[in-house]
Amino acid sequence: MIEYNFYCDESCHLENDDSNVMVLGAVWCPKEKRHEINERIKQIKKRNGVPERAELKWTKIAPAKMQVYFDLVQYFFDEKDLHFRGLLIPEKNQLDHKAYNQTHDDWYYKMYFGMLKAMLVPTDRYNIFIDIKDTHSSERAEKLRQVISNSMYDFSKNIVKQVKPIRSEEVQIMQITDVLIGAFGYNNRNFTDGKTRSTAKRTIIELIQKRSGYTLQKSTLLREDKLNLFVWRSSNA
Repeated sequence: MIEYNFYCDESCHLENDDSNVMVLGAVWCPKEKRHEINERIKQIKKRNGVPERAELKWTKIAPAKMQVYFDLVQYFFDEKDLHFRGLLIPEKNQLDHKAYNQTHDDWYYKMYFGMLKAMLVPTDRYNIFIDIKDTHSSERAEKLRQVISNSMYDFSKNIVKQVKPIRSEEVQIMQITDVLIGAFGYNNRNFTDGKTRSTAKRTIIELIQKRSGYTLQKSTLLREDKLNLFVWRSSNA
């Protein structure tokens, strides 16, 4: 039995925002490796003149700070104990929840479980951390734990030990999650005419594509261990 920590984040998850895509994702590692990995990320920041408590985020990628993001992505692929699972909904704005007698929140939790379930096995144990988004994060965490546990018939909640909101700026590993889901979403997002795509972000996407061997536009094999991607399709999307 191995105990794992999952660091989960989401991008463009609101029902009526300006993005056609939604991304859910998680970076995970053995719990016993978390301190070592967090320290390595701090070292990457220090080497690039970035304060330890500064948060690395996809939205902050710019030419002046390219190297720290380049090094962060390289470290993810070089570190055997780090893994990523991402789920992309490519046409979020075309969903018809009424046809399936569900709310957007109901669907959201189904998608979150869909993102995680391929990585969970009943013989191991899991701590799942989600990024704090608002004052309802604790309620969302408890709801997510219920959905996951019930779906795995883990009614005693032994498999998923906890689902806990955390602040991404305080946990280094979570910042890798933010960058990877940002790249996954950005590479599949429709932009309005005339909007210039970021050259710096394209460079990071190209690095991920090169290191993974994937386009970031299609699902990978289910057993892909390093960068596991799933592009969700709906009959009404």
